[in-house]
Amino acid sequence: HVQLVESGGGSVQAGGSLRLSCAASVVISDNGCMGWFRQAPGKQREGVALIDRSGNTMYGDSVQGRFTVSRDNAKNSLYLQMNSLKREDTAMYYCAAQPWGCVMAVVIRSGSSINYWGQGTQVTVS
Repeated sequence: HVQLVESGGGSVQAGGSLRLSCAASVVISDNGCMGWFRQAPGKQREGVALIDRSGNTMYGDSVQGRFTVSRDNAKNSLYLQMNSLKREDTAMYYCAAQPWGCVMAVVIRSGSSINYWGQGTQVTVS
């Protein structure tokens, strides 16, 4: 039974920072990836950041330069450091895993091929 458990969400003022964590029970293969997606009320799901087992990363255009995704392979954990937060970053953030066959440039556009999702953690920027 695969589990992705997010933590670290909350409320913060614009310009502030938050760090999300995801504890994963799934192991990513050499061609898999993990990452973060978000969805705000009334909006489509948006790819935020992806990272593969080698540490290569890809970001959504709206967070490039402000957010940083990282992994701890030993702990099988995923992180998202969010700086310079804006009101438009307000959303439910989901940890996601595609253990194999991940083409990050494709996956980050829709996430439709993601195999496993967490329950989400709310981020509110005011």
